[in-house]
Amino acid sequence: MLNLLRPALALLLLMTVLTGVVYPLAITGIAQIAMPAQANGSLVSKDGAVLGSSLIGQNFVTERYFWPRPSATGDAPYNAAGSSGSNLGPTSQRLKDRVAADVQRLRDSGIASAIPADAATASGSGLDPHISPEYAMLQIPRIAEARQVAAGDVARLVGEVTQTRLFGIVGEPRVNVLELNLALDALKS
Repeated sequence: MLNLLRPALALLLLMTVLTGVVYPLAITGIAQIAMPAQANGSLVSKDGAVLGSSLIGQNFVTERYFWPRPSATGDAPYNAAGSSGSNLGPTSQRLKDRVAADVQRLRDSGIASAIPADAATASGSGLDPHISPEYAMLQIPRIAEARQVAAGDVARLVGEVTQTRLFGIVGEPRVNVLELNLALDALKS
């Protein structure tokens, strides 16, 4: 019996060390060498202070900044520990009320035209850092007025930070809200 158990335990220990220690350390080391920014969370820094990650949305709420799409992470918007969808379906009154409140907030900010879906609906993770270029363009008049800058200058920034489809076919054009707001802060008022 011991003759059968010894090789099984040795193999278990070997595979545990290989797949649980050696492989993760090797991949982490390769990632740190090949892509250190991505391996460390794609952090965005300004003047030595970490402001956030380009992969996780942030809750910008003032008139001076571009607003992100709604977050579905509950009471703490854009809480990465709470990444999930809301699980509210199309017949949910709570979802209808939340979307109606988001649409009303946008109407109150001066948007009279059609509102893109991403302006009133959360992404699957509730943490999406991107908005559509259409949603960004709708926010330009509010931001230009709040910052006392030309709307054309703000529109130029939107164009500069808009990311296109990967290889021209994969994904949709998108705007990273954190990067756009940092570019906006760099714009002279």
